[in-house]
Amino acid sequence: MRVLLVEDDPTIGNAVRDHAASQGHAVDWATTIAQADAFSDVVDSDLILLDLQLPDGSGVAFLKRLRGRRNMTPVIVLTARDQISDRIEGLNAGADDYLVKPFDLGELAARIHAVARRYGQRTTPIIQLGDVEVEPAERRLTGPHGAIDLSGREWAVLDCLLRHPGTIVPKSRIEDALYALGSEVQSNTVEVYVSRLRKKLGSSHVVTVRGLGYRMDVA
Repeated sequence: MRVLLVEDDPTIGNAVRDHAASQGHAVDWATTIAQADAFSDVVDSDLILLDLQLPDGSGVAFLKRLRGRRNMTPVIVLTARDQISDRIEGLNAGADDYLVKPFDLGELAARIHAVARRYGQRTTPIIQLGDVEVEPAERRLTGPHGAIDLSGREWAVLDCLLRHPGTIVPKSRIEDALYALGSEVQSNTVEVYVSRLRKKLGSSHVVTVRGLGYRMDVA
């Protein structure tokens, strides 16, 4: 998944970003409301992790603006506010879950997984790629001989392609997804991971459109 983290505390932000990246998620990190607004305008996030107290404004106000624009990206609120009234305010503004600081990173990972599973079940629970079944919310691939393991970076490329099945995805967008994982992206990085996906999924599903990018053919 592509995660937008909105958090101004560098210690918490680094810990959450690194842990989410270790789980195979691409993370964009905003430390202000202004940066969060900029990310939400240009990046299609799958999940937002939102602090409520930012240097330049309220996370609740940011969330209300998102929902007012009919942006229904799931949101998990991360905050030091532990009053029931604060939880109610966040949930009423459109949050999907609420986690009080300090929290265990394992619990955060479980909450992310639960929210992704709920939303995944509403949209595309299973995607069929020939004889391979993909369950994006569960991050699970199953082929004719059993489970297929993907690395975090392979998942990042697959997620990027599955967002727009049958549509050309520019190479730069895939590079951006890999860069958000904290990995260095060299000139042939995308080609390397596309080649690995073809070996695991079948060569016919990821099509190279020369000079433009790649297309995922779902069948």
